[in-house]
Amino acid sequence: MATYVLVHGAWHTGELLADVAAPIRAAGHDVHTPTIAGNAPGDDRRAGLEAAISSIADYLNENGLTDVILVGHSYGGMVITGVADRAGDRVRRLVYWNAFVPNNGECLNDMVPAHYVELFDAISGQSPDNAVMLPPPIWREAFMNDADAALADSAFAKLNPHPYATFTDKIALSKNPAEMDVAKSYINFTEDTALPQSLGWHPRLSEKLGLFRLVQAPGGHEVCFTNPGLLAEKIMEAGRD
Repeated sequence: MATYVLVHGAWHTGELLADVAAPIRAAGHDVHTPTIAGNAPGDDRRAGLEAAISSIADYLNENGLTDVILVGHSYGGMVITGVADRAGDRVRRLVYWNAFVPNNGECLNDMVPAHYVELFDAISGQSPDNAVMLPPPIWREAFMNDADAALADSAFAKLNPHPYATFTDKIALSKNPAEMDVAKSYINFTEDTALPQSLGWHPRLSEKLGLFRLVQAPGGHEVCFTNPGLLAEKIMEAGRD
């Protein structure tokens, strides 16, 4: 039995990974789906990246979790990288699922196209607490391109405003991911267009891991909604010894 900690992406909460966690638990594993600080309803949306990282590192410590397979989706890649740097003795393997891979001094906005930065700068400037929400057309066409309209709409209704500081804060690492002494995997869903495929997830970001296991499957950015069973299967494939 392995211990998996699934770290969600922007606009999500841990609860939205319940359908992914269930098949992994059914296979005999222990699965945790915490919500990152700043993402739960009622959280302070002015929270930054350091608070986000600390919330997951604290979760591992408070629950006595060791030998963890730490999975991060999208923005969650920023968080799991920071956790590995701060609490690496608790982590057995890092699994990036169409996720950002930062080096020291980089922020998430350094890894996205300029038009996304301009868009979210404008949205955050109109927010009293520096929060940003994903515009529905981008959700529908880029994030949920493999879903029908009803599923895209029902999933969008479950999202929360995201603390924009976590996109603009630069991460502080003692080692870049390629230099970290921990096993790494990258899960790439090949129809993911949340980033333009000319600036895609793999190999542009995955290669920053150095030595890593690559797991690929068909699907878009939000397979936690569109095909949670397949996602669970690929997480276990990425997490195996």
